[in-house]
Amino acid sequence: MLVNCATYQDGRKVADISVQDIRASLTQPNSFVWVALKDPEPAELLQLQEEFALHELAVEDAQHGHQRPKLEEYGVSLFVVMHTIELGGEGEELQTGEVSVFVGRNYVISVRRGTRQGFVNVRRRSEDEPELLRHGPAYVLYALMDAVVDRYFPVIDALTEEIELLEETIFAGQTTRANIAALYGLKRKLTRLEHASVPLLEVTGKLYGGRVPPTCVNLQDYFRDVHDHLSRLEQSIDHLRDMVTTAISVNLSLVTLQENEIVKRLAAYASLVAVPTLIAGVYGMNFDYMPELRMRWGYPMALAMMVAADGYLVYRFKRAKWF
Repeated sequence: MLVNCATYQDGRKVADISVQDIRASLTQPNSFVWVALKDPEPAELLQLQEEFALHELAVEDAQHGHQRPKLEEYGVSLFVVMHTIELGGEGEELQTGEVSVFVGRNYVISVRRGTRQGFVNVRRRSEDEPELLRHGPAYVLYALMDAVVDRYFPVIDALTEEIELLEETIFAGQTTRANIAALYGLKRKLTRLEHASVPLLEVTGKLYGGRVPPTCVNLQDYFRDVHDHLSRLEQSIDHLRDMVTTAISVNLSLVTLQENEIVKRLAAYASLVAVPTLIAGVYGMNFDYMPELRMRWGYPMALAMMVAADGYLVYRFKRAKWF
């Protein structure tokens, strides 16, 4: 679906145009065309391929999707793939989308798949900054990339809150299997966020350091800023992963301690039963010549011994905090 198609000249929007008018707009000096697509059909991409002379391999990647975040150069044009990460509902997995961007001397085409949130705000912000938009398609690439990266931070904030709540639950004594499942689910979310963001470090590194593609010259500082955001995000992901690993270890340790407490209590209860059983077992042996068997107070004395022994054991167990 075609979301938007507009032509810009000297950093200012000239008009919204149709796909059929693209070729005429490309001939204007100091101008470029910005096309936005959402889940396009093959025929739509084929039409744009003919209009902009897009490389067939890049078009194939944009059509089929499921690409690793990357940057590829085809002559003077660029093809960039980014992954978007969006929060689902409570307890749901993160929603992963894909944005493919074609950048040429006088055009920029964004193709997004599987994303609910568009880039209307990016277009509006760019149009409000004509001095920057005058840099052309490369600035649009920066604005799109910056928007994708900025959307990672609410996700990392949500995951941070999630692990903090799980830690409170664990240290409140609620060490259940559900906590382990939730922690592993959180670790899986962090891995998905890492797979989307970390490869972009290599992409942005190619756009500001060393040999910079001719299309992106004079915008190295902007791409370096995106690279710094990604570096900070990578550090946050590593920190959260360490927290998750520690929380899993603590939860398992607390489960083991609880099991030990249960075993100690069961052993204490067993000993309270074992002592009377021992005394009763001794006097239950049917020998003719046994002391105390014919004593008048033998039975009360045996019961008193049982009560006294169990009372002493209870006293010692309480002092040892087994009860």
